[in-house]
Amino acid sequence: MLDATATAEIVNDARARANVLRLAAAQALTGAKSAVIFATGSIVGATLAPDISLATVPLSMYVLGLAAGTLPTGVISRAHGRRIAFIIGTGCGVLTGLIGALAILQGAFWLFCCATFFGGLYGAVSQSYRFAAADGASVAFRPKAVSWVMAGGVFAGVLGPQLVQWTMDIWPPYLFAFSFLMQAFVALVAMAVLSSVDAPKPAAADMHGGRPLFEIARQPRFIAAALCGVIAYPMMNLVMTSAPLAMKMCGLTVSDSNFGIQWHIVAMYGPSFFTGSLIARFGAPRIVALGLLLEAAAALIGLSGITAMHFWACLIVLGVGWNFAFIGASALVLETHRPQERNKVQAFNDFLVFGMMAIGSFSSGQLLAHYGWSMVNMVVFPPVLLGLAVLSLASFARRRAKLREVDELAGPTI
Repeated sequence: MLDATATAEIVNDARARANVLRLAAAQALTGAKSAVIFATGSIVGATLAPDISLATVPLSMYVLGLAAGTLPTGVISRAHGRRIAFIIGTGCGVLTGLIGALAILQGAFWLFCCATFFGGLYGAVSQSYRFAAADGASVAFRPKAVSWVMAGGVFAGVLGPQLVQWTMDIWPPYLFAFSFLMQAFVALVAMAVLSSVDAPKPAAADMHGGRPLFEIARQPRFIAAALCGVIAYPMMNLVMTSAPLAMKMCGLTVSDSNFGIQWHIVAMYGPSFFTGSLIARFGAPRIVALGLLLEAAAALIGLSGITAMHFWACLIVLGVGWNFAFIGASALVLETHRPQERNKVQAFNDFLVFGMMAIGSFSSGQLLAHYGWSMVNMVVFPPVLLGLAVLSLASFARRRAKLREVDELAGPTI
């Protein structure tokens, strides 16, 4: 017979699996919005901006929205439950599409930047899908839950760029205007899906319990997890946001860049079907390290040539590297907090990741315009080396702590 603890884990994992299906579907729909923004943002920006160096500002505003939305998402989730935060996020997604379409029709650059900022707020909420999937799940199931939700992004990689391809010329001469209108409709569908997620308001006892945030953040494991997330996501974003405009500057077509972004997003989320199992078998630190090394390999490919094949290969390898590094870092974060601490710790982690991403993103347009595609790729290497070093130090510290625990349990030798 099963004891009470084992029975509770089975029940909780069954609930978590039901949530995973809904959250994976929402991840696909939300990711389609991101694909629309990243496939079109720098191109629309170059068309509307008063100066070419400002072309990637709309994408930077998206990232700024990501950073600005992380802490409020945690506060709302903690006070009212994750489902309310999800509904508010999809509302921002609807505004993204409507304002974006209006900005293109009016030729208003700063209004388009406003639209992508709302897209970032939507994206900030969607980042908590992966953590919501792990709520209440057993320790063994958590990495798989995170990974399977991220796998929903595979469909985003197909849906988003194809949505752009099918709709970009419907309102000539307003390129991409109808694409943003369709993105608003997709956000409404996501709202309907998320309304059925089983994410009740936290218990009163969980509202005030747990350790101070600073105490949690001082753990070597958390420092390594946050830093690797801070490196993995911003470096991927730097290369990805620059790639469509760089391809255009190299004489390649919009269809070429759409194809590259499509397969980049598939590569970002496709490995998620087995990343959780890899983490369970080899441990999160090894998978994070592999991901960072793949991001460096992508930069090497980007430096090796400027044909369409070079860009596509760079973006695909970059996507796989991001998947391993970011999901691995997310799994590490789950190891650093107690259940009643989850909302504040997870929101703080995402704030660090997307705050740093926002800072780096505003420089991407200047970097590409003034120093070229090669320099965009060169910037990737130093942060990756730093991440690998800190990850190694944290793993070493953890092994030493475990050895001390064993020695204390063994007692003094005679």
